Amino acid sequence: MPSLGSAIRAAAVNLHSVGVLQRAGVIDLLAPARTVRTARAVRDYGTLAGPVHSAAQREPDRVAVIDERGALTYRDLELRSNALARGLAARGVGPGSTVATLVRDSRELVDAMLAAGKVGARLVLLNTGFAAPQLADVAAREGVNVLVYDQEFTPLLQVLPPDIQQVLARHDGSGTLTLDELIAANDTAELPPPATQGGFVLLTGGTTGTPKGVPREVRSPLAAAAFLERIPLRRNQTLVLAAPLFHGTALNQFIMSLVLGSTVVLRRRFDAEATLAAVAEHRASVLVLVPTMLRRILDLGPQVLAQHDTSGLRVIFSAGSALPAALGDAATAAFGEVLYNFYGSTEVGVATIATPRDWRAAAGTVGKPPTMCTVRLYDDEGTLVTEPGRRGTVYVHSMLSFREYSGGGRKDSIGGLLSSGDVGHWDAGGRLFIDGRDDDMIVSGGENVFPGEVEELLYAHPAIAEAAIVPVPDAEFGQRLAAFVVLHPGASLDAEGVRTHVRANLARFKVPRDVEFVRELPRTDTGKLLRLQLETH
Repeated sequence: MPSLGSAIRAAAVNLHSVGVLQRAGVIDLLAPARTVRTARAVRDYGTLAGPVHSAAQREPDRVAVIDERGALTYRDLELRSNALARGLAARGVGPGSTVATLVRDSRELVDAMLAAGKVGARLVLLNTGFAAPQLADVAAREGVNVLVYDQEFTPLLQVLPPDIQQVLARHDGSGTLTLDELIAANDTAELPPPATQGGFVLLTGGTTGTPKGVPREVRSPLAAAAFLERIPLRRNQTLVLAAPLFHGTALNQFIMSLVLGSTVVLRRRFDAEATLAAVAEHRASVLVLVPTMLRRILDLGPQVLAQHDTSGLRVIFSAGSALPAALGDAATAAFGEVLYNFYGSTEVGVATIATPRDWRAAAGTVGKPPTMCTVRLYDDEGTLVTEPGRRGTVYVHSMLSFREYSGGGRKDSIGGLLSSGDVGHWDAGGRLFIDGRDDDMIVSGGENVFPGEVEELLYAHPAIAEAAIVPVPDAEFGQRLAAFVVLHPGASLDAEGVRTHVRANLARFKVPRDVEFVRELPRTDTGKLLRLQLETH
């Protein structure tokens, strides 16, 4: 039984969360019937189709999605997904089925996501960067019954068993069944809710092997407050989603936009200047991206940036990988104090969010946890770490934390908090800094080095655009540090200059002995560094 004190604290947090949702426009306490209808729609059709169903009744002519084919209103999404759901149901898809998507960000992806919810099927969002072995492994593990795919991925489908139904996202003249044909062939009238909801599965952003499946359950309608408390998303905004929808944070922001009746601008592939142009054209107030995308935008240079009016931006939401202090400072200089640095993971959900005020006080921070999230640091012995500057493994509890992987297994936990797998420290102001992955630590000559600390310093060098530190076997020290460096266009720097910069700011054992200059660093589609692909020559 929970204590009276913990019950009071939980009630206070819930009351605070209700206030956050009211200010953002998610709920309207002055219109309780509408709030109840919205909650019922989410319960009946899921966290994707439910908000669309509600918005189609409340604001049917509001533009919901803009892609390269044009605009769709909330009514359009509702009717299209009704028809597609009927087409899937006629092919035996329903509760207990699994629909997977291998589709770039587009209306077709949105159609498939919504229709899966309306028939009660489980949705698996596949990474468009998959190789054939990863596709085969995930399809088998998740029990995929239907695959919706873009034509460009056709060569990969040879690894799939013949009993998986295949539906082409967009017509390519091949005669294969397409989503548009299913939509055109079926009634658009409202469907009864499915008997059960299948939910959806996100895949981890691991950089090796086959990604794990993370079933996502929203166990409380108050979960949205974890984002909205520290990020000023409001009703009827326009959002440019540069990060791909299979990425957990991008999906969360997409769902949040549907809940708020906002407009989402999608592009099939990221292009730095096209993203800026979309922000300007649609007077977007929110831009969601990963740090690598932010760097590509800033690399366009002041003259190109000045050609696009981005003065409407109120939020640049960065997530998915570490945001170096130098990059965040450059973004602030270019766009103003609109940068929000999100920290979390597919498994733990929301952990912390740095607001522009946090960034101004401590560049590089991932900020503080929202009221409804708990973040603690523990050392290797499981002892709570509270002192500023002292490192510990990050453990998190949020309403979006997962229970277990779809293939079995869990994250390490302490007292109901899940390990994020990262090591970090608090500063004196209660702001969190991430020092690196616990399995990335390099032991050189008996000294522990986290690559992120050295990389952060290298990013601050005016000639360096990107940097990565990896371990190299060493007969004397066990391991030594190697630096891979990408220079800014036109910049000049040699290996000794890199070492001198590190030597002047960090301890001797953190100076990389090997330095290689490369054109780019290998990364995933969501910006995670592929360290194992870096080799010294």
